[in-house]
Amino acid sequence: MGSVALAEELLLLAYDDESGRATGSTIGLDLGMAAAVLVDLALAGRVAYVGGMIVATNADPVGEPIADAVLTRVAGDTPHTPDSWIQRLRHGLRDRVLADLCARGVVCDVDETMADGFNHLHRYPTIDPSVEADVRARLSRALIGDEQPDERTAALATLVAAVRMEPALGLTGADVAAAHRRLEEISDHAGFTGSVSMEESSIRPSVALVVAVLVKAIQTALGTARA
Repeated sequence: MGSVALAEELLLLAYDDESGRATGSTIGLDLGMAAAVLVDLALAGRVAYVGGMIVATNADPVGEPIADAVLTRVAGDTPHTPDSWIQRLRHGLRDRVLADLCARGVVCDVDETMADGFNHLHRYPTIDPSVEADVRARLSRALIGDEQPDERTAALATLVAAVRMEPALGLTGADVAAAHRRLEEISDHAGFTGSVSMEESSIRPSVALVVAVLVKAIQTALGTARA
């Protein structure tokens, strides 16, 4: 796995650097992050889509605490569909990812709990912008370039499109729709969601299949499934 998990990349894109608050659909972000953990495990050769279920194919840890916890859960539980897994995993995941990013000094936890002690509000402004800058640079190159990005960036682009996070890229108006089309084009060419077969894609078929079914699960949950 890379030094920054896909779920972390989605979260950093979704949170405003200065206010430290989430932008866009929080449910969409949570679903996308749950899928992202499973995608990272597929990229690491730990899970696969078999017989309609997401299953563990290798229970060896990948060295990332959140991903390893999910892998242990997938390996030890009865098989579940992609739809079931993203719903099971999304609860509490964002808090765990935020805590990890705080511990690493990427963001900080600003506690604005009211004096009465009952109304809790936490913000997570950015401390180290270099991590998010790398994520945005990769996506920018993918959006404006003609070449198909590597499988991990293609997976990230696909998840961004699935949860409709284009405004988090600093886009407005017609640029949002144009970016969405380009991200879906990347996804299609990777064999995740389009007419290009997985055999013709440069992405490993085992990975492409996991991404494809998780994207469909996200879109079904959000009511945005493509015709």
